[in-house]
Amino acid sequence: MSGRDGRLGIGVIGAGRVGPVLGAALGGAGHAIVGISAGGDPDRVEALLPGVPVLGVPDLVERSELVILAVPDAELPGLVAGLAATGAWQTGQLVAHTAPGMGVQVLAPATAAGAIPLAIHPAIEFTGTSVDLVRLREAWCAVTAPAPVLPIAQALVVELGAEPLIVAEDDRPRYAEAIATAGGFSTAIVAQAAGMLRELGVESPAGVLGPVVRSAVENALQSARRPDEPLLP
Repeated sequence: MSGRDGRLGIGVIGAGRVGPVLGAALGGAGHAIVGISAGGDPDRVEALLPGVPVLGVPDLVERSELVILAVPDAELPGLVAGLAATGAWQTGQLVAHTAPGMGVQVLAPATAAGAIPLAIHPAIEFTGTSVDLVRLREAWCAVTAPAPVLPIAQALVVELGAEPLIVAEDDRPRYAEAIATAGGFSTAIVAQAAGMLRELGVESPAGVLGPVVRSAVENALQSARRPDEPLLP
């Protein structure tokens, strides 16, 4: 990786649930967080990135060796193209986005300006709190990048505390569908079951459902395991 002794100056664009967590994880790995963009919950940002300045997007890009784009999927193409139109991207600069269904093609305007494109998606449901830092240590991250720089994306995932999962450019939409199916279905079913228990007068549906949901999911994951795969932790 670029930067002295592998230490990067990182700018985070996107102050929602994802960006501050990734910034905190990489900051904990020894990188310097140069700033984060405005627009999120200030208390959340301060809790995860205390003392990190809130900067405008052009300033962040100018000061950063690695720019993390943790913005809603629909905003990503316009953001990348808009920054390219203003000449913001720099030769040799790393640019990583977190959209699950997109590979590096969406970063083509930055790549054309000499930036190095990476697509990294942590496969967890983010809360935007320090809980996510723990969950990242048990998570996998989809990584997509040109072959010469794929090791950079993999190294960043390891520094997040997660495991890298290489996903081809054309396979990103299908990967995103699988992740969305698992997360959305789980959320809907738990909400439905909790509602049923509340109708019965149960005061703590979460306490009742927790053990059955966790055990059911663990059993399902073990059933999905191929015979040659290691046992799940």
